[in-house]
Amino acid sequence: MIRRTIVLVLAMSLAFFAGLVLTGRMRSADESVAGSRDQATAVRTPPVASAGGLPDLTGVAQHVVNSVTNISSTQIVRTPMVSDPLYRFFFGDDDSLGYRERRAQSLGSGVIVTSDGYVLTNNHVIDQGVEVTVTMPDKRELRAKIVGADEATDIALLKINATNLPTIPWGDSSKLKVAEWVLAIGNPYQLNQSVTLGIVSALGRTLEGRSLQDFIQTDAAINPGNSGGALVNARGELIGINTAIFSETGGYQGIGFAVPSNLARRVMDELVKYGQVQRGTIVGITLSPLTTRLADELGAPNTRGMVVVSMQRASDAYTAGMRPGDIIVSFNGVPVEDQAQFTRMLSEAKIGSTVTLGVLREGRQLTVKVPIVKSSASIRRRQ
Repeated sequence: MIRRTIVLVLAMSLAFFAGLVLTGRMRSADESVAGSRDQATAVRTPPVASAGGLPDLTGVAQHVVNSVTNISSTQIVRTPMVSDPLYRFFFGDDDSLGYRERRAQSLGSGVIVTSDGYVLTNNHVIDQGVEVTVTMPDKRELRAKIVGADEATDIALLKINATNLPTIPWGDSSKLKVAEWVLAIGNPYQLNQSVTLGIVSALGRTLEGRSLQDFIQTDAAINPGNSGGALVNARGELIGINTAIFSETGGYQGIGFAVPSNLARRVMDELVKYGQVQRGTIVGITLSPLTTRLADELGAPNTRGMVVVSMQRASDAYTAGMRPGDIIVSFNGVPVEDQAQFTRMLSEAKIGSTVTLGVLREGRQLTVKVPIVKSSASIRRRQ
């Protein structure tokens, strides 16, 4: 009897432990299946875009593209008759018949900046134009009046007879940062309303042959026909007017330039008000960038500033106490970094005002107050 009881207890114990083992194994399998299910669900969930990913600017492009137009300018090109080989065959070098005229066309882009028909473009697109046509996104062709043009910034302002036009809001180009995303919109090779994506490659660039130097560099594709088009930031704001490219082939090589919106807007305002851009200057002095050699000779601690190379004794600057060899190191309290910055501050100074120049002379700091007068380099164009 005792033996039977022991055997029964042992059997029940074995069954109990077997149940625990089986239950444990089933729980582990369920957890494993549940884990696999959770993992599969995670794989099917779309990943969240990281902050460094490519931006989705489709909405921005859709909103601003209808504010970019095609610009066609017809020019009268005059060539001497004597340049024609057939003419020279019969008449030799006699140029008494004068010139032969032919009509030529230049194509570019424009940006609608007011709903009542003001359009910004490049000066070189409409230069010498006798007839300028603006082709709207809806294919309407409108004759444009040249309100004014400014060769120094390569900005021109047109006016078309239209209302309730779509515009691009102005952005503040002074807040641009290198590597910020931008869109270039224009009509390259007559491919209307083309949009390209890139970044701001650099700020404050200088271009050979331009008197005002403060260009935005971008790698957004800019090609012939893009001139005068819009450079837009990721918020859909106009932060530049595309103006030039660096290219050894004539096409896109990843280096394009735009006039900053703050400068373009100032030029536009003055063209509307005066028909020309009024710029300030200091008469009677000749300035030069401070090179390393000049800095050593003049005892300057660095190459920041502008050197007074020569000046007229009858000038206001001479009367105020400025002398040849002086180094202008500040302009109304703002340190002078380079020629481009100084030229920009000088040109934007109010005509008739007096500016305070910080001057370094033989190691001594001086202050000179000189009047600002209107520069004679302004261009006036009306049609």
